[in-house]
Amino acid sequence: MTEKIASKCSQGHNHDHENDLNTAHKYTQGHNNQERLKYRIEGEFCPNCAAKMERILSSTKGFGETTINYAAKTVFLPPMLMDQAQEIMQGIEPGVKLAAIQEKRTLADTKNDNEDHLDRKQLLTILVAAALLVIGLVFGSHWHNSNLEVLEYAIYLSAYLLVGFEVLEKAVRNIIRGAIFDENFLMALATVGAIAIHQLSEAVGVMLFYSVGELIENRAADRSRRSIKALVNIRPDYANLLNQLDVTKVDPEDVLVGQQILVRPGEKVPLDGEILHGSSFVDTSALTGESVPRKVKVGDTVLAGMINNSGVLTVKVMREFADSSVQKILDLVENASSRKANTEKFITTFARYYTPGVVAIALGIALIPPLFMGGVFSEWLYRAMTILVISCPCALVISVPLGYFGGIGGASRQGILVKGANYLEALTNVRTVLFDKTGTLTEGVFQVVKIAPAQGFTENTLLELAAKAEIHSNHPIAKSIREKFGKIVKTDELDQYQEISGQGIQATIKGQYVLAGKEELIKQAGIEVPSINHKEVGTLVHLAIDGAYAGYILIADRVKVESRETIARLNTAGIKTVMLTGDQEKAAQAIADDLQISEHHSNLLPEHKVAWLESYLKQSGKGNVVFVGDGINDAPVLTRADIGVAMGGLGSDAAIEAADVVLMEDQPGKLIDAIEIAQYTKKIIWQNIAFALMIKLGFIILGMFGEANMWEAVFADVGVAVLAILNATRIIRYSIPGQMAEGGGYSTSLRGNPLNDMS
Repeated sequence: MTEKIASKCSQGHNHDHENDLNTAHKYTQGHNNQERLKYRIEGEFCPNCAAKMERILSSTKGFGETTINYAAKTVFLPPMLMDQAQEIMQGIEPGVKLAAIQEKRTLADTKNDNEDHLDRKQLLTILVAAALLVIGLVFGSHWHNSNLEVLEYAIYLSAYLLVGFEVLEKAVRNIIRGAIFDENFLMALATVGAIAIHQLSEAVGVMLFYSVGELIENRAADRSRRSIKALVNIRPDYANLLNQLDVTKVDPEDVLVGQQILVRPGEKVPLDGEILHGSSFVDTSALTGESVPRKVKVGDTVLAGMINNSGVLTVKVMREFADSSVQKILDLVENASSRKANTEKFITTFARYYTPGVVAIALGIALIPPLFMGGVFSEWLYRAMTILVISCPCALVISVPLGYFGGIGGASRQGILVKGANYLEALTNVRTVLFDKTGTLTEGVFQVVKIAPAQGFTENTLLELAAKAEIHSNHPIAKSIREKFGKIVKTDELDQYQEISGQGIQATIKGQYVLAGKEELIKQAGIEVPSINHKEVGTLVHLAIDGAYAGYILIADRVKVESRETIARLNTAGIKTVMLTGDQEKAAQAIADDLQISEHHSNLLPEHKVAWLESYLKQSGKGNVVFVGDGINDAPVLTRADIGVAMGGLGSDAAIEAADVVLMEDQPGKLIDAIEIAQYTKKIIWQNIAFALMIKLGFIILGMFGEANMWEAVFADVGVAVLAILNATRIIRYSIPGQMAEGGGYSTSLRGNPLNDMS
C-alpha cells in the first residue's frame, strides 16, 4: 500500500490524509512529522506579497514547504518558529500579524476591529491627500516658476508622502533585502521619476489613485472571502445539553460522547448522534446539497450541520465536535488551498519573471530612444514610468487562488468535498472513469430471489447455514441472506469463522464445515460445482457442507436511477466508462448492457481492481483516470487513481480518508456536478488571466507610443484587479444546471453541456 501511495505522489498527487482528518487548529506534516498550528494572518497584504512570503518561508531552515491560503488568510507554521515567521512576513508586508486560531473560531469569522481601524485611518489619509492635490491643481500653475514655487512642492510632496510613504518604505526595505521587483518598487520608481521631471500632479495622482485602488481591492477581496466562507457557515453555535430535567445551552465543543442533547425545531443539529426520542424531517442541504428533507426517527443517525425542521429530538452524542462531520467538512474546505493547482503554480512562477521583464522593457524605452534616436529624455522617461505602473502582477496572482477557493466552496454547497485545487483542476481533464458496481452504480440493496438446494438438502437448511455463516460479515449480500432468514442467529453456534477476502466465508457450525461464497471458493476445496443454467440476473452464493455441494442462493441488486444518465453523459462526452466488480460475469454483463458501459471486468478481488486501474493508467492518451467507489472496500484503488471519488461519504470516516473527492450523497450524478463545477471554475480563472494580460499588454503598447498616461495606467491596473476579484465570485453563485436557483426558476449552464468540452 505504501508503494502505491508513493507512486501516486510521484505523479504530483499528495495524499496527506492525516492532515484532512485533523482538527482546524493543528496538523501533522506527512514528510517530517512536525506538528504545526494554524495561524490567521491579520492585516492587509497583496497576493504577490503572499507568494513572496511562501517562497521565503519555504526556503528558510526549519519551516519546510509552507503554503499561505490567501483566500482564507491562514497559514500552518511550526509554533516554535512563529516569531521568526512573523519577522519574515513583516519584512515583506509591514503591519501583518500572526494570531493562533482558537478552536472555537470558524471560517465565518469576520475581520477584526483592528482591520476596521486601519481602513478608517487609510480612508482619512486618502481624503486629506486628495484635498491637498486639489489645492495643488488649482494654485500650482500660479506658483510655478515664481517666488512661491516652494509652496507648490510643499503641497504636492505633502500629499505624495501621505499616501506614498508606506509604499516608499516597503520599496526601500525590499531593495535592502534584495527583493526589488514588486509593486512597491514599481510604484516608487514610477512616481519618483515623475517628480524628477516635474510631473508633480501626476506623481501625487498616481500614488493617490493607487492607494484608493488598493483599499477597494482589499475590500473586494474581503467580501469575496466572506462570501466563500458563508457557503460553509454550517457550524452550530450551541447545543442544548440535557442534565436530568434541566436543559443548558452550551458550546458544542463542551459536550462529551454519551451525553444527551435536545434539538428543537429550527435548530441546527450540533453534534453527530443517535436519536433516542422523537421523529422529524431534517434538512441536509448544508452537508449534501440535497434540498429534499429527510425523515428521521428513533435509532437513526443525525449529523452536525443538519437542520431540524419539525419535531423535537433527543439525541445521544456519538462523536466529539472535533470529530464530527461538520468539522471535517469545514477543515477540508479551508485547508484545500494547501494543494495548489498547476495553473496556480504556473501563474505564481510567471509573475516572478513578468515584472522584471516589464522593468527591462521600461528601462530600454527610457534610454534607447534618447541615446540613439535623438528623442527627448523627459518624454521617453515618462513613457517608461507609465509602463512601470501597469506591470504589477497582482491582478494575475489574486484571481487564481480566489477562483479555486470559490470553486471548492461552491462544490461543498452541492455536497461535494474536493480536497485540493489540484484535484478540482484534474477533474477538468478526465479520460477514463472506472466504477465499482455494488453501492455505486447499483443501490446495494440486495434481495434473495431464489434458493436452489442440491439433492439431499432443503431450502431451509441451505438458508439457515448461509445466514449463520455470514453472521459477522457487513457485506450487503450477507445482510440480505440474514434478512431473508429472519431469525436471530446466535454467535455461540460458530466454532470457527474465517472471511476469505473477495471469495467468501468458511465456518464450522455445530460441527458442520460450511463454505459459502463464490464458485472458485468451492472448487479450491476440491468440491465439484455442477453447471448451472438460470435466466435470472444476480449474484450466486454457492454453499458446500462437509465437503459436499449443497446448492446456491441467487441474490439480485437494483440499478440506481441516476446511473443510466451519468453513464450516458460520460459516453457522449467521449469519456471511457468501465465497471469493475467482484460479481460473476453473467451478472456483470447484464448490468453493463443495461447501463451501456463501455467495458466491464468481473470476478475481481481487490488486488485485481488495482491491477486493472494500473493498466488504464498506463494506456496512452492525455487525461486523468477516475475511480468511483464506496470508499471502504476500495481504499487501495481510490488511493492509486489520479482522482479517487468516494460515493455516499456522509458520516463515513473511511470515505473521507481514502478519496480525493467525496460525494456526500449516494448519487453517481454528483460526479457530473463535480466535473461541471471544475470546468466552470477553470473557465472563470482563465477569463481573468486572459483579461489581465490583454489589458496590461495593451497599455504597455500604448505607453510605448505615448498614447497612455500614468493616471490611465494605474486606473487600468487597479480596475483589472478588482474586476478579477468580482469575476471570481461568480463561481460562488454558480448553480448546477437543472437545479433550482436562488430567487426561483431553474438555472442554465453558460456552456450548454459542459462535458462536451472535455471530449
